[in-house]
Amino acid sequence: MAQKVLRNVTHCIFDMDGLLLDTERIYEEVTRQIAGSYGRQYTEATRFRLMGTTDQRSAEIAIDECQLPLTVGEYLKRYHKLCHERMQNVPLLKGAERLLRHLHANKVPFALATSSGAEMVELKTRKHRELFDLFNHRVCGSSDKEVKNGKPAPDIFLIAADRFADKPIPANCLVFEDSPNGVTAGESAGMQVVMVPDPRLAPERCSHATQILRSLEEFKPELFGLPPFKN
Repeated sequence: MAQKVLRNVTHCIFDMDGLLLDTERIYEEVTRQIAGSYGRQYTEATRFRLMGTTDQRSAEIAIDECQLPLTVGEYLKRYHKLCHERMQNVPLLKGAERLLRHLHANKVPFALATSSGAEMVELKTRKHRELFDLFNHRVCGSSDKEVKNGKPAPDIFLIAADRFADKPIPANCLVFEDSPNGVTAGESAGMQVVMVPDPRLAPERCSHATQILRSLEEFKPELFGLPPFKN
């Protein structure tokens, strides 16, 4: 596969789950528990299809593909209850804090664009509030009225870009994602996308990313015209 040309950027937009916070494994456990309570399987293929989508869309996919005898409302009530029990002390993933603090110290504007709702974001980031307060702003796809269509649609990233004070064009924004749906959303928005995928994802599911890393520790800001790390 040909090496992709990397363009200089001025702003960064981050997904949260599975990229900054180690939450995807919790979502997987919760969905598998719900499916298992009805004797249903929660397959890897289904998991990757719902990754990065809004709560509503995730519920629809899980109910349909796992053949669950639940309405979306019933599923989400149970799902949120189980998530609340497990999301109190979510750890950061490798390289996340270093990168965020580096961007902030160098006055590179960055925003959060997550499919989670605002209430769930508060819960998951409680242990790391000071770090997440460094973000210029947050767009929470499951509760933000402006986000009409969730990932893989580009809405959330276009809205995140528009809410920066200087309103950068999409080409000047660099997206960080972990899911194929998120990468498609960023690409559709006209942005470059750095992907840190689940190692179980097939390579062809990641091929549309601008750059693929094993963790944020591997990110080299200078490749995108951003200030390099000093150590």
